[in-house]
Amino acid sequence: MLTNNLGYPRIGSHRELKKACEQYWSGKTTQRELLQVGKQIRLHNWQLQKSAGIDLIPSNDFSFYDQVLDMSLTVGAIPSVYNQIILDRENTELDLYFGMARGYQQKGLDITAMEMTKWFDTNYHYIVPEFYKNQQFTFFSRKVVDEFYEAKQAGMLTKPVLIGPISYLLLGKEKEAGFHRIELLENLLPVYFEILNELKNNGVEWVQFDEPFLALDLSDKEKKYFKSVYKQIRSKFPGIQILVASYFEGLRDNIDLACSLPVDALHIDLVKDPAQLNDVLVSLPDTTKLSLGVVDGRNIWKNDYASSLAQIQQVVDKIGDERVLVAASCSLLHSPCDLELETNDSILVPEIKQWLAFAKQKVYEIVSLKKLATETADEGLKKEFMNNQHATNSRKTSSLIHDRAVKEREKRVESTEFQRASRFDIRKEKQREVLNLPLFPTTTIGSFPQTRDIRAQRALFKKGHINLEEYERALKLETEKAIRWQDEIDLDVLVHGEFERNDMVEYFGEQLNGFVFTKNGWVQSYGSRCVKPPIIYGDISRQKPMTIAWTQYAQNLTNKLVKGMLTGPVTILQWSFVRDDQPRSATCNQIALAIRDEVEDLEAAGIKVIQIDEPAIREGLPLRKSKWQAYLHWAIKAFRIASTGVKDETQIHTHMCYSEFNDIIQHIAEMDADVITIECSRSKMELLDAFISFAYPQQIGPGVYDIHSPRIPLKEEMVGLLTRASEVIPSDQIWVNPDCGLKTRNWEETQKALVEMVGAAKSMRLAKAEPMSV
Repeated sequence: MLTNNLGYPRIGSHRELKKACEQYWSGKTTQRELLQVGKQIRLHNWQLQKSAGIDLIPSNDFSFYDQVLDMSLTVGAIPSVYNQIILDRENTELDLYFGMARGYQQKGLDITAMEMTKWFDTNYHYIVPEFYKNQQFTFFSRKVVDEFYEAKQAGMLTKPVLIGPISYLLLGKEKEAGFHRIELLENLLPVYFEILNELKNNGVEWVQFDEPFLALDLSDKEKKYFKSVYKQIRSKFPGIQILVASYFEGLRDNIDLACSLPVDALHIDLVKDPAQLNDVLVSLPDTTKLSLGVVDGRNIWKNDYASSLAQIQQVVDKIGDERVLVAASCSLLHSPCDLELETNDSILVPEIKQWLAFAKQKVYEIVSLKKLATETADEGLKKEFMNNQHATNSRKTSSLIHDRAVKEREKRVESTEFQRASRFDIRKEKQREVLNLPLFPTTTIGSFPQTRDIRAQRALFKKGHINLEEYERALKLETEKAIRWQDEIDLDVLVHGEFERNDMVEYFGEQLNGFVFTKNGWVQSYGSRCVKPPIIYGDISRQKPMTIAWTQYAQNLTNKLVKGMLTGPVTILQWSFVRDDQPRSATCNQIALAIRDEVEDLEAAGIKVIQIDEPAIREGLPLRKSKWQAYLHWAIKAFRIASTGVKDETQIHTHMCYSEFNDIIQHIAEMDADVITIECSRSKMELLDAFISFAYPQQIGPGVYDIHSPRIPLKEEMVGLLTRASEVIPSDQIWVNPDCGLKTRNWEETQKALVEMVGAAKSMRLAKAEPMSV
């Protein structure tokens, strides 16, 4: 029996990579210093796994930004516009790489970033590959070979991880008509062969191909390509042991396909779909090893050894222990690094901490499961098993988890609690009269830059160096400055800036019962952006109003409308580590009821526009279409529970980003928000196609400014995007806004870009020459 890890967090236990990248981007450090930080993180990760007892240690799971972008660079899938970056001989491959990810605005060049979207149903974002008819590929970046050799020099023979060729193509987009990207396999495969040949010459034994699309709905054509591709790889490289990994869902109707692939090992996700095991064992060839994803790679709950050992034993009884690999369900990229760093009992109480395991602890769980399954238990192993079972049982019986009043309220929700009083067309007329907004009204998504001074004030407050009054005085000053500036540049609907908020989910979780937090539980969202998801351990309820005071303070500073800013129930659910002892729908409804109370309090406080952000609603969509309807039913219901307790005159906004809406556009309309703002700038308004074909009835704010890039768009660029939008959507339905919150940008970029955005809206009003009304 072997232990197998699919991937390890790349950010560093103290977010070393984030800090190093941002210092490099700001010009404070050299490329050599950045590369050294990357090397130190890789070496630490490899050594940790080796000392723990992992047999198949991954390499090439490290990335400076995103593993899909790494693969694009590896195979030379570089859109021609970015070649201009390396025409400058002072620029390197890494400058090209970051230019593709973040855009490039230097030395007379102004190039937008590549499109970014969610990695399956996670909160990780990847850079979308671009494909063209008859596209040629080349072995451009040697990263995968270099990192394998680097580990070998350090005394470790690793298992390089590659995104499988079929999944890589399916992750991308065709940028011209007349072909399907899967047809590029014939051109792409020779580059994979070059990579494998280089690895073979360097002494590789195992290579992992990530093919998560094996767990999705596949066409007959795509299934045939799977068989062809791995038949070719096997015939050309008989000496390399090939592992194909699927995850995030069960193989289901693809079991026979996956088991028929001529590979040495198949990885399956038994956390997401334990029921698939019986069918996989029936179809698995006698020579194929099976990697059992029994340790949850996406959540933070401690593994139940007894349950996992029963699964392992079932497989051993059927195929023998020499064909078994014990593994996590997926890459540990989605887990925080190390629970040992949580040393403050007032933040993470010991009773709850004993129920948790982060990436480092999950590595040791994998190894312990192998030992428990194969070795005669010594006193140390027996004690570890008993401690594990004690923690598992204590969680089931803890009084911290259950609140009868919350459960009863959730059960009593009536249909009248998730319906607006009137249809949208009636509400629209009432809102037109009350809000008195111009054509192409301007707003932002909510947050403004969290400067170093703001973060410093928060740190001083948390450490007790300043009191609450001093802290709030500083926040009020920032809020007033933000309101005055928005008034000055003539935005139409203002925001208070959210300076008091550390994170759009954590801020609310801190004020709700049923949540607990960590100090160092960071995970990567995209690039250098890390988030620290709250942990939902029990029933959820609101203790008191959460946002009223700050929203009222801001509204009292201006005669213009100020939006109340809330995070929606589905997003709070998706961006937290969620309890797994009850249906997610029940937990989501509990959150929705807490947000509903806040919405009603905002309205009572005189706030006429309330935004309930749901950027994660598309992210939560199951990977299999057969499961979509059930999810959408409870997800849309939860949003409506949260949003529909207000008068017709109160305008409800929602925001979504980095998602494809085509397949669920009718359900988005059923959310019944008055205004939806969406990411559109990176996709050049492509996402609007879904809203066009469906004739979306409500108002839409297609983002015209990509806030995930440091480049500053010009007014003319935004006018072009708005003109394209207005060609297919009535002008009186269009709002003008950035594509996401501005928290991660700096003030100089923000001010310049928003001035251009307001100018673009005014230009559109003049061009349309229509009376002021929305």
